[in-house]
Amino acid sequence: MGKPLNSLMWLVRSSVMVMILIGLLGLWRTGEQWNQRLSSITAWFQAPQPEPEVDARTLILQQVRGVSELTTAVLSMESVVPTHLDRTLGTYVIGTTRLLYIAHGEVRAGLDLSQLTQDNITIQGDTVQIQLPPPVILDRKIDVERSQIYDYDRGFLGLGPHAAAELQTLAQRETLDDLVDAACDHQLLEQANERAITVLSQLLETTQTYSSVSIQTQSPSPDACPISFDQPLGNTQ
Repeated sequence: MGKPLNSLMWLVRSSVMVMILIGLLGLWRTGEQWNQRLSSITAWFQAPQPEPEVDARTLILQQVRGVSELTTAVLSMESVVPTHLDRTLGTYVIGTTRLLYIAHGEVRAGLDLSQLTQDNITIQGDTVQIQLPPPVILDRKIDVERSQIYDYDRGFLGLGPHAAAELQTLAQRETLDDLVDAACDHQLLEQANERAITVLSQLLETTQTYSSVSIQTQSPSPDACPISFDQPLGNTQ
């Protein structure tokens, strides 16, 4: 009885050891597979990110638009503007008020760069080309501190109407129209185009990004001269 029992116990122990070895081998293989999977997941998260891409046209557009309204030409002018207003009785003029106004004004011409879009910018290699909007009259103002009423006369017996404020406003508005006419006569818009090329070329060349900068201008629009403004009067800046 002793020997068969011992043989049976040895067989059971051997079977248990074999099962343990098989189990350990399975765990080792499973662990190895898990480590491989974990390494794959870690590598996926640690994969190098793509390099950021820069839209050069957007950067140039933001840089140029930062200038906003680019004033490249200014014309200052002094003018003497006579005005008058009649007082009537029926169809007869019984008195006339005359006002002589000496006006100092200024008109600014340049480019409204807010109209610039990415379609106006072309990049070829290290050369950038920009198509500018047409030049416009950006502003016109009267320096009311330097301007003055030179003469005010209500005529014989003072029969002309009390109209100092009305005639002064009329003189100022006439001056604003004269400013635009003078700007057009002196080709201020064309000068604005020429100077815009210089200013923007220097602005873009300071970035040292492009070896060549080409700036193209447009002719003033047909309705740019003359132009009619309906704006409040004010001081020049």
